[in-house]
Amino acid sequence: MDLQTLTKELLVKLNEISLENLPILERAHRSIKVCRNLLSIFKREILVNDFDSLNDEIYFFKQTKQIPLAELIYFSEIHSFEIQFPKADKAAQLKFIKKKITKLNRFFLYNLDFGQYIKSGATHFDKEYYTRDHLDTYHITTSKFYFQDPDFCTPRDMLLGKYKAYDSLVGYMNEKQLKIKSGLNGKYLNRKPAEKIDWPFSNTDWVELVYALYAAGLFNKNKLSIVKLSKMLQEIFNFEPKEIYKSFQDIKNRKNSRTLFLDQLAASLLKEMDKSEG
Repeated sequence: MDLQTLTKELLVKLNEISLENLPILERAHRSIKVCRNLLSIFKREILVNDFDSLNDEIYFFKQTKQIPLAELIYFSEIHSFEIQFPKADKAAQLKFIKKKITKLNRFFLYNLDFGQYIKSGATHFDKEYYTRDHLDTYHITTSKFYFQDPDFCTPRDMLLGKYKAYDSLVGYMNEKQLKIKSGLNGKYLNRKPAEKIDWPFSNTDWVELVYALYAAGLFNKNKLSIVKLSKMLQEIFNFEPKEIYKSFQDIKNRKNSRTLFLDQLAASLLKEMDKSEG
């Protein structure tokens, strides 16, 4: 069974779900379902065929399994957060978000050494962290669950999944916080709405363009964050982007070209140039 192909298909499914612009709880529920299904397939495959080598086992638990696992944790956390989120009082909403961000920061602080290990690209503990032979030496201490299947878990694969998911959650919380604050400050209440252009492309295309402008230095001249830059573009385009930070993580995970939309724009421009010269 080609596990890498299955992970690519999962990313396509998750992207298709996001493009439906569903309410966040429904999107989270459907995303959780497809991630769980893939993890179940992975587990059956591992139990039947195991691994050909130690390096294959490390790669699976450090890379392949992380794709559905991190997405599962991310959407599970969002589902739990949104169910409990205050519905009316904006002050209570901001307080609730701040509390969640504090918990996320506490997690990163508590796992500071592991975070440095991930960011540095180090591999010297991979055998202990991402194989099942070391469960007795490196105990699983970060899961919300009291039991994990020792045939399908390693000492740190769950922690790695949580680290990746929580990194995306910080972006989700910051985006939600800014949205609420923008509604509170009244800056746009008395402005006459300008006629906007419909955005005919996808949410991922939007995020790709915003990050390209940001990376090209637009933020340096105007002191704009990613979210603020996106908000300014929304003054021109009739479009409400979803989960900017999370979508950027999906773009980074692309296996082929990671600049599909920009490539498409360049190809269209070259084609138009050729036509005008013909």
